[in-house]
Amino acid sequence: MVETLGVAVVGFGWMGRVHTQAYARVLHHYPLLPLRPELVTVVEEVPGWAERAAEQFGFAGTTRDWREVAADPRVGAVSITAPNFLHREIGVAMAEAGKHIWIEKPVGLTAGDARAVADAVAAAGVRGTVGFNYRNAPAVETARSLIAEGAVGTPTHVRIRLFSDYAAHPEGALTWRYERQRGGSGVLGDLASHGVDLARYLLGEIASVTADTAVFVPERPRPAGATAGHGRAPGGEPGRVENEDYVNCLLRFASGARGVLEACRVSVGEQNAYGFAVHGTRGALFWDFRRLNELGVCRGDSYQDQPVSTVYVGPDDGEFGAFQPGAANAMGYDDLKVIEAYRFLRSIAEGVPLGATLTDAVRGAAVLDAMARSARSGAWVAPDAVG
Repeated sequence: MVETLGVAVVGFGWMGRVHTQAYARVLHHYPLLPLRPELVTVVEEVPGWAERAAEQFGFAGTTRDWREVAADPRVGAVSITAPNFLHREIGVAMAEAGKHIWIEKPVGLTAGDARAVADAVAAAGVRGTVGFNYRNAPAVETARSLIAEGAVGTPTHVRIRLFSDYAAHPEGALTWRYERQRGGSGVLGDLASHGVDLARYLLGEIASVTADTAVFVPERPRPAGATAGHGRAPGGEPGRVENEDYVNCLLRFASGARGVLEACRVSVGEQNAYGFAVHGTRGALFWDFRRLNELGVCRGDSYQDQPVSTVYVGPDDGEFGAFQPGAANAMGYDDLKVIEAYRFLRSIAEGVPLGATLTDAVRGAAVLDAMARSARSGAWVAPDAVG
């Protein structure tokens, strides 16, 4: 028997729309899921945005105040897709109100924020899922399985890159993303948070880091009104960019492996150039987000001059079979969020954690905080211990 679960979406920018579409599609791909999400309320403070979302996607109601959602008995689960500085307040309040939460990374501005949300979720006995979507790619899940079974030997080092040009234009509007108080640590929280999650997912916990950061576009024009996505504000009053455009970080893993993580939001010529290369004592694995469904695999006993094969993931890899019937049929970004929604809803139905959890968010945020401290001091820094 399928039960209905009332859901709300708090914040309706691009990510709010992606969450909403995932709820709408999840039963198409997972018809045996015992929970049917019902769109109850959309929250957005920009006048007119919530109303347009309700008309397009079928939310039963709208509000500009997320506190009404916390008090609404019809809502059992909440997607928190508001700006970073609101994550802690909204996340804690929703958990304390007994709502399960699907919250976007990086879960606040610091590890302390992420820990506060995680503690509230644990105390309330609700479920919490975090938006680390790249780990949901079937090729990434296959890479993790191959590493675990020893296909590349003992992992020795990993290189993770996250380059994008979304902030490269000097007329890009000075939104909350570029303010320390509201956006946090810039590209660290935005892109490097995904890189840290991939590093941990593939190779385990990170023991210490040393990092360097930079701001390459020091001023941006202030927008005259509400903005969506990464809009421009030509002619606006210039204001200072307060957080990082770029980070380069060396990683030491608890296993003894080494890593390099590099992320930049102002990389001219790069659009979503995300991926990794994992090397081991007997082989290697390569993944590029822009070739989402392919995995480069080098394995064997030759060590030298060993070829790399391109493997197209198929129905037996990760969640691929819920979307396509055969290998090399393409999946896309939004499909990764459908997988996330499925695991979130299934975790509620079964009462067990599935997918990326608040613990993952806290441990990842501790690494990001260590990166920021290292960039200031120039030293190797160990992430704060997380229980």
